[in-house]
Amino acid sequence: MVGAIQSANGRGVAIDGTTLFDTQLTIQWTADVPEPFKLLLSPELVRCAGLHFSKVLPTFARRRFESLALDGFDGLEMKARAMQIASALQATLPADFPTAAAAIEATLMPIKGDETLKDLRASDRGLAGWIVWSLGEFVARQGLEHPDRALACLHAITQRFSAEFAIRPFILAHPQRSFETLARWASDPSPHVRRLVSEGSRPRLPWGIVLKPLVADPAPSLPLLAALQDDTSDYVRRSVANHLNDIAKDHPGVVAAWLEEHLPTASSNRRALLRHASRTLIKRGDRRVLAVWGIDAPFKGNANLIVDPPQIVLGQSVQLRLNLHSTAKTPLTLSIDYIVHHVRADGSSSPKVFKGWTLQLAPGEHRELIRQHPVRPITTRRYYAGMHRIDIQANGSVIASGLFELLG
Repeated sequence: MVGAIQSANGRGVAIDGTTLFDTQLTIQWTADVPEPFKLLLSPELVRCAGLHFSKVLPTFARRRFESLALDGFDGLEMKARAMQIASALQATLPADFPTAAAAIEATLMPIKGDETLKDLRASDRGLAGWIVWSLGEFVARQGLEHPDRALACLHAITQRFSAEFAIRPFILAHPQRSFETLARWASDPSPHVRRLVSEGSRPRLPWGIVLKPLVADPAPSLPLLAALQDDTSDYVRRSVANHLNDIAKDHPGVVAAWLEEHLPTASSNRRALLRHASRTLIKRGDRRVLAVWGIDAPFKGNANLIVDPPQIVLGQSVQLRLNLHSTAKTPLTLSIDYIVHHVRADGSSSPKVFKGWTLQLAPGEHRELIRQHPVRPITTRRYYAGMHRIDIQANGSVIASGLFELLG
């Protein structure tokens, strides 16, 4: 995308379908420089929100809201921007929460109900998309003493931008009321609301508050997942899979028992959901889960791993060349992953499992498998020089190993 937009008359212009109001602005961008993620929450969206609140609340201090929300805005990353906008709303919306909740609902864009959230953007029709993250945060901060009214507001919000972060304080503060509400929402007509039932109650939702009571005991969420695992929406089912995978990290036996109960009668959609929910336990080589999927048989045969080149620098890749020869008398179904033992600063190592191949070997068959593994800088890992071991794991057991050296 290359271009420039200017507003000379202050009446507003449209950017990617989003109309901005009452402002003089010049925006330029180029496809050659990737836009930072934080720009999804822009000053223009703050001004758009200010306009809509001033429409529904004649006494709304729009200038103060925008000043507070945009103070030092350029230096803030994505989440910090959302939180600062929420703080500006706290300072300018009515102190009476039911009044503030009604105002928030009045600013939301009208919807038909079949929209995907990623396609919704704030416009002259109302607020939707990333700016609504801050509205949900306001509800989470100000609505805990009014749980019924707040949850009703989140029901509306989540159909314009997921309220998966905002609902978590209510689950902690009002668990019984929240789970009763979530149970009703599990049959809501909106897939966004049904997804919130699962996503909002995930024990370890990325970027969200950890729900420590559910980490300790996931039992309250299990009836919700049972009600949603055959949902008509793949969007909802993916959330259920991720929720079960969260539970697997702390309670592998709960998920193994779930698979044993729900896999035998599973439809193709449920089977795909349960396979995705099993990914952590399969990588760990959990014998009970491997048995459920019929991939617990030990590898019988010979395996040889070649890692090439033997030395690389950061930014390069190594090639994994795995040669298998089955000596079994019956076909072998294999789930093969590889484990990279990353060197730490103190010289110890930290294993990371990567998905490899799922295949079937015929009796006596030879098979060569090749995979490129990049060793490139990423935000979630720091690399250190040293010898890195790679293990090949088939059906939960290591069958071959190799080495490469990362040079400093």
